Amino acid sequence: MQRTAYLFIAGCFIAFAALNLNDPDPWIWVLAYGAVAALYALAAFGRADRRVSGSLAVALAVWMFTMSGGMLTWFNLGMPSIVTEMKATEPHVEAVREFLGLLLAVLALLFLTRRTAKGARLG
Repeated sequence: MQRTAYLFIAGCFIAFAALNLNDPDPWIWVLAYGAVAALYALAAFGRADRRVSGSLAVALAVWMFTMSGGMLTWFNLGMPSIVTEMKATEPHVEAVREFLGLLLAVLALLFLTRRTAKGARLG
């Protein structure tokens, strides 16, 4: 059951990575989401390393907090819809989407880190 859940989560993050292929800066998003997918795939087969998933969670959290300004702008605007087309007049849309995507990745990695045995190592 756990293997199936981990593979499902890995598949979700592969889909997130694929959805970012048309982004202006796709490589960073594909790497971030792809790394989360890879760690879940490894965990599905007992190859998890909590040091790696924890370190990546911290790195993505730092990146996420650099987008806090866009989130604050969105809140101050009354939280308008972010499912509309991105326009130059609404730069908060991309910032909010990116912040929330990173939040999902960080939460997934924290969950994986917590669920991985303390002595587990890649290799």
